[in-house]
Amino acid sequence: MAHIHFIKVHGSQNDFFLIDETKNNLTNWQDSDRAKLATRICDRGEFLGGADGILFVSESSNDTSIGRMRVFNADGSEASMCGNGLRTVARYLLEAHDLDEATIETMKATLHVSKAAEIGDGIPTYQVEISPVLFAPEALPLNWSESEMINEMVPAFDPDLRFSAVAVPNPHLITFVDQATLDSDKQTELATYLNGENPYFTDGVNVSFVKELAEDTIYVRTFERGVGFTNACGTAMSASSLMKKLLHNDKLETPVNVYNNGGRVKVTATKDAEGNLHLQLIGNATFLYRGTLAVTKDFVNLILKEDTNEQAKYQSMVEEVQAYLQKNK
Repeated sequence: MAHIHFIKVHGSQNDFFLIDETKNNLTNWQDSDRAKLATRICDRGEFLGGADGILFVSESSNDTSIGRMRVFNADGSEASMCGNGLRTVARYLLEAHDLDEATIETMKATLHVSKAAEIGDGIPTYQVEISPVLFAPEALPLNWSESEMINEMVPAFDPDLRFSAVAVPNPHLITFVDQATLDSDKQTELATYLNGENPYFTDGVNVSFVKELAEDTIYVRTFERGVGFTNACGTAMSASSLMKKLLHNDKLETPVNVYNNGGRVKVTATKDAEGNLHLQLIGNATFLYRGTLAVTKDFVNLILKEDTNEQAKYQSMVEEVQAYLQKNK
């Protein structure tokens, strides 16, 4: 029997089990082991209440980063990046190393992370880099004849909406909509189609419907590849903010306030000397509770749970967010 210590965490109520592979002596695990544990404990119908995935934290493969993050979705698939999850991993590793900023290795990039000004009273807040930003269809991958898909009509997706596609590095399909479209079944139908067998996104795609609430404020709802609808998706909020800036010629560095069903974040953008775009996602990194699992081949039991009492303050912000969204319907 193995004992696995974990922290239940969330970023914008996009929730995960955070597991330190080194401290749990799991460094010799195969990816099949990680995938199996994800499907066992992330099921919403199971005793733990499930989660959107597992964040596996390990030592970095380079000498410059304080750790490495891998993300396994609830269905056992691996995501190349998770912005909401990275904020919680940033907090975990920065606290462990007593640092205010550092870099963390992810599947496709080494990213800068740092502590940030609180987004709400008493809410631990962190800023994480989201990059690379890629528009080429092969980066998603997307079967598309043009060099990019930016604000395009695609009748096979919908006869009335315009779509943009970008990898950050997770693949995202984004469309700006009104409230009536949000209230319809269009997002469910489109996301289900594009995450099944289809000729466009052969590996699936995250599908976001975005509503503009004010000049500097948007609402984002995302159907995540490998998960379904979630309270929030960090890379989707980042990508959607970028598309708003590009479509409106907004200043990259001006923060976009992003509301979601799980709370709110801020997103800024920069362009480096080579012309590459970089996004900065700023939001909460909440630790819900610490626990220990007893794991065997046949069963998983929770043998220890210690609450952190952090959720109450976050929930106060969520209530403010829900009131704002209801007012702006």
